[in-house]
Amino acid sequence: MGILKIKDGTEIFYKDWGTGQPIVFHHGWPLSSDDWDTQMLFFLDKGYRVIAHDRRGHGRSTQTATGNDMDTYAADFAELAAALDLRDAIHVGHSTGGGEAAHYVARHGKDRVAKLVLISAVPPIMVKTAANPGGLPIEVLDGLRAQLAANRSAFYWDFPIPFYGFNREGAAISDPIRTNWWRQGMMGGAKAHYDCIKAFSETDFTEDLKIIDIPTLVMHGDDDQIVPIADSALLSVKLLKNGTLKVYETYPHGMCTTHADVINADLLAFIRS
Repeated sequence: MGILKIKDGTEIFYKDWGTGQPIVFHHGWPLSSDDWDTQMLFFLDKGYRVIAHDRRGHGRSTQTATGNDMDTYAADFAELAAALDLRDAIHVGHSTGGGEAAHYVARHGKDRVAKLVLISAVPPIMVKTAANPGGLPIEVLDGLRAQLAANRSAFYWDFPIPFYGFNREGAAISDPIRTNWWRQGMMGGAKAHYDCIKAFSETDFTEDLKIIDIPTLVMHGDDDQIVPIADSALLSVKLLKNGTLKVYETYPHGMCTTHADVINADLLAFIRS
């Protein structure tokens, strides 16, 4: 584990374990690198070097009031990648982290990245616009901001229910999973998390996806209640030059946690392919 102070003074917390080909994990909102514990232990055991960082304003990184946008997130990671001299890396991004990973690979990752994986990821763009009529209405996103501002603790206690599909018929709420989600969320900064809603929902990754030409696996559950598959994965794979889509029937947004055994095995197969 370590902390890198980047050029604007922000401190970025990161984990860097093992040796071998690096696999970089980009976490979702409003979580931290801890959300990848299961994947990091799995791939460390398989002989890979595993890296995950807390995005600015999240987890143990600086609770920034500024720079909470995709351009800055990607630039922050570019500094970390250079400091750690990451080459031939596989980047795995979940949800907001998928947007961050795509933005980094397209803008900064030349000669450093071998493959990309987008899991339940926000690209191409979440918000409803004239060019994206199937997106989420801005009122839904404004509602998230209002709930966060009014009572972030309560909002984060409720959000894991649809995130993990615990509201589906026959599903049981896992208190440890729910509490760990809440713990990670409350570690971060309220201002950064508030700003990040705009970053993950209104950033248009279309041009990033068109630029990326490395092998890219797009993984998505068809019962994702947070980032619906029809306006994300199904569109993203059409924009990628070398993309492959894998759809998981009935899987929720947080499938890396609820179905880690399946997701890890499929990730390993793609990485080894």
